[in-house]
Amino acid sequence: MPIYVWNAKSRSGDKKSGELEASSPEAVALHLKNMGLTPGKVKEKPKDISEIFPFLAPKVTIKDLVVFTRQFAVMVDAGLPLVQCLGILGDQQDNTTFKGVLRAVKADVESGSTFAEALGRHPKVFDDLFVNLIAAGEVGGILDTILNRLAVQLEKQEKLRKQLKGAMVYPATVSVIAVACIVLLLVKVIPVFEQMFVDFGGTLPGPTQMVIDLSKWLQAYIMYLMAGVTAVVVSYTQARARSTQFRYQTDKLMLNLPIFGNIIKKVAVARFTRTLGTMISSGVPILDGLDIVAKTAGNMVIEEELQQTRQSISEGKTIAEPLQGSKIFPGMMVQMVSVGEETGSMEAMLTKIADFYDDEVDTAVAGLTSMLEPIMMVFMGGSIGTILIAMYLPIFTIADTIS
Repeated sequence: MPIYVWNAKSRSGDKKSGELEASSPEAVALHLKNMGLTPGKVKEKPKDISEIFPFLAPKVTIKDLVVFTRQFAVMVDAGLPLVQCLGILGDQQDNTTFKGVLRAVKADVESGSTFAEALGRHPKVFDDLFVNLIAAGEVGGILDTILNRLAVQLEKQEKLRKQLKGAMVYPATVSVIAVACIVLLLVKVIPVFEQMFVDFGGTLPGPTQMVIDLSKWLQAYIMYLMAGVTAVVVSYTQARARSTQFRYQTDKLMLNLPIFGNIIKKVAVARFTRTLGTMISSGVPILDGLDIVAKTAGNMVIEEELQQTRQSISEGKTIAEPLQGSKIFPGMMVQMVSVGEETGSMEAMLTKIADFYDDEVDTAVAGLTSMLEPIMMVFMGGSIGTILIAMYLPIFTIADTIS
């Protein structure tokens, strides 16, 4: 429904204004009269620039979801009606995209949909995990508890994502600076030295001639090189989006990368165990939980293994059995899952596994960062130093010639 901006006067003559979501200006005027106000101007609120150009609309972040979930849990626990909670949280939302989603969810709930059904109509904001846990909370009458669990789950996921992102920021930044410095030297500085050497004449040392040749090549082909890199990146992105086989093979390659592959596996284990534990403790059936966990794994190889596990469980096997020969899930995790099944404490065991592998990821990321720092510094210093030395070699020859 559209949003209208209104002006009105109270019985005492005070001027009031505000916004109201309604089907028509007449509905707004009627609402104001019921509030004891005399309606003035009522006009539809101008569209935000993000509504005119959707690609400019801000994305709904994990932080937005966590704050919303926490606040919603407090309000539900306090006894506020669902529609009123959605209205309050939607109105105070700064993110225009999220505000529109919450208003749409509120309208769907008012028209008779369940909360989970209304959320499910916005899969880009609320994933399968979120929707199914909300559905379990509605059925079990523990919506506030489920919302708090969801907030914890989202916070843990965001922490893992930030850890990996933080580990890559330093080496990526150093790499970009190093490449930029090298290109600047080759394109702008080396030609000046080259002209100077030509004026003096003589034969240039081998390293110097190699750097000058590289500079000439880069000046001639730099635009083609940039276009080629851009084409590779775009082609890779499009191929992953359109080809299931290509995405599967690249996901498999990621898991087999030295150093990084091991971290990706640990992140997968932590995410899988924590998400499954949250779903089981919330009353979601194990088969449904595994299906949702598989779809939200983010890696097709892991998704395939989890779907095979789900199929084995549907045939009567335990969770641990199909995971025994896995190359992704380590033996210790499988043994702990087996113990959890035997003792009936699966939820607690999955949480312990998730906490353990969260710590493992912390340690692995810290080790990766400490290892990459000196490597990147040596690369940057060595590359620039080699170019500078190559440029200074002829200067000694020139000095001998002058003397």
